[in-house]
Amino acid sequence: MAYDEPLANRIRQAFGTRHDITERKMFGGLAFLYRGRMCCGIVGRDLMVRIPDDEFDAVMRRRHVRPMDFTGKPLRGFVYVSPPGFRTAAALRTWVSRGERVAKEKATEPTKRRPSRKTGSAAGNGRAISKSRRSSTD
Repeated sequence: MAYDEPLANRIRQAFGTRHDITERKMFGGLAFLYRGRMCCGIVGRDLMVRIPDDEFDAVMRRRHVRPMDFTGKPLRGFVYVSPPGFRTAAALRTWVSRGERVAKEKATEPTKRRPSRKTGSAAGNGRAISKSRRSSTD
């Protein structure tokens, strides 16, 4: 899915010439990251924003906001804002600032390491034999 390039330019303008903000294609759109942590992005014509957990329910009651549910299951902590919700530069800056605030908080937390996923025929069967345990007749 393509993203709204004029909106991307507006977000770039809101951030200015900062070196701690990067862009990455994600979720079929474009994400803006603060030191590697997503703060906002664009999916189609919608603005995707990271929301503090304690503000999520209140934000969901606002007009032009819906849950981020690109997989069919809403992802708490992220919302989509439709274009009328960020029509003005001030409204867009408010949303972008909210997402940046959450990303800054996340950037100070230690990175959670997920266990690597095994692939191939030995994955999941629990019967992989290391070379050191093989018999000499193998």
